[in-house]
Amino acid sequence: MTVSKSGVDAEALCPHRLVLEHVTSRWGVLVLIELLERPHRFSALRRAVGDAGGRPVSEKMLAQTLQTLERDGLVHRDAKPVIPPRVDYSLTGLGREAAEQVRALAGWTRDRMDRVEAARRAYDEARDARSRAS
Repeated sequence: MTVSKSGVDAEALCPHRLVLEHVTSRWGVLVLIELLERPHRFSALRRAVGDAGGRPVSEKMLAQTLQTLERDGLVHRDAKPVIPPRVDYSLTGLGREAAEQVRALAGWTRDRMDRVEAARRAYDEARDARSRAS
């Protein structure tokens, strides 16, 4: 999720597509939904996202995801000057709007999964029947 030279070019040509990719990326979705519930410290967010995603997220990937979402104005990073350092992550107003949309889409997906699975089975059966017939 780092911005490379080609990423900068893509951003200039189609900026909304790039933001959509950030918001709907595997870890972006989970970060936004977790932060919708409440602010998190990095380690707590890492655990929550890993639990929600079914596999652990690496520190590097979570840091990159948070930096990207922060750059897009969706996540706020609050670093407190204490020892040991404390950093909290929360959603901005814009981030809350995006997270609500993502959560609705995730809920729709969960609620319609039986229909998706039935459509997949029907597709696969029809494809297999065509293969046998040819």
